[in-house]
Amino acid sequence: MQDLSARLLRHFVAVAEELHFGRAASRMFVAQQALSRDIARLEQQLGVRLFERSTRRVTLTPEGNRLLPQAIEFIALHDRLPELVRAVNRPLLVDVVRDQSTPMLILSLARSLDPDTALEGRYHGGFGAALRELVGHRLDVAFGRINGGPAAMPDDLTRRLVRLEPLGLLLLAEHPLARHAAVATTAIQGLTIDTSAGNPEAPEWVDLGSHLVREFGGYAAPDHHPGAAAVAAAGPHETAHHLRTTGWPILTMMQTPPVPGVTIRPLVDPVPLYPWTMTHRSELRHPGLHALNQAIDQLSEAERWLDAPDNSWLCPADRHLLTGAAASIRSSAEGERGWASSRIRSK
Repeated sequence: MQDLSARLLRHFVAVAEELHFGRAASRMFVAQQALSRDIARLEQQLGVRLFERSTRRVTLTPEGNRLLPQAIEFIALHDRLPELVRAVNRPLLVDVVRDQSTPMLILSLARSLDPDTALEGRYHGGFGAALRELVGHRLDVAFGRINGGPAAMPDDLTRRLVRLEPLGLLLLAEHPLARHAAVATTAIQGLTIDTSAGNPEAPEWVDLGSHLVREFGGYAAPDHHPGAAAVAAAGPHETAHHLRTTGWPILTMMQTPPVPGVTIRPLVDPVPLYPWTMTHRSELRHPGLHALNQAIDQLSEAERWLDAPDNSWLCPADRHLLTGAAASIRSSAEGERGWASSRIRSK
């Protein structure tokens, strides 16, 4: 049998979906006679009739019905081949927000799981900045909280819930709250809490912090970072200087670089949580993406990242994560695993 060309199969699919040679020819921008010749050539190569034709209608034969889903799958794979080849040969660009973050842990483990695949970290300082790069196709994967919930995410993006990370306060060592091993969230009542207000690179963090502080009777610090980019990239000495200058406790994640003269105390009763998600374009196919998902699977199981404390707090826009949506978000990684899983397991 002669090799089947993608063009013949495309023309077959067009006729099968339109069930009209004229409409199919217009759809494929070819003359109807040329389309008819291609269908006849395909039938000759396969040795079967694919269509029953009369003056009034066109219908698929049983053989045509069997071929249609296979032809659609073949064309889809044919169209993705250039992307798949490029994906293997280029690095995956992954935003990890800052050093010593949850995404950085994931990236490090993914590199060890698949050392032959290039994974390059980027530091945009917030999900707002990373999302702009992702939508602009200048970044492949971003980690962070979706500001505004699922409805705020573009339709062509896929996300996976990664971790519910507890929050705490950065406090000067001499601050009264620093004397306690943990700080009740209700203790922020009447206090001014620094939530990095005014930072345009991380509006999702400012939004969460503002909701938390207001709900428990505190005051969010004024916009002291108006227009400042990558506040999260500030070094430990600068952070310590800012704390001493303002006296404001800083809302933070528990997994954060140490700051000299400053202590971190977890917030409890309830435990505020930051929902880390991994977000990427739905059509992304890259072995590095599979490595990231493997790393998330291992860390989530070992560290119980998705187990929310009994007494926990989530921002109103995130509360659906504890009512069944978490399972569906975790399963969003399944779509990319099949094509790449054998590649990593075989090493």
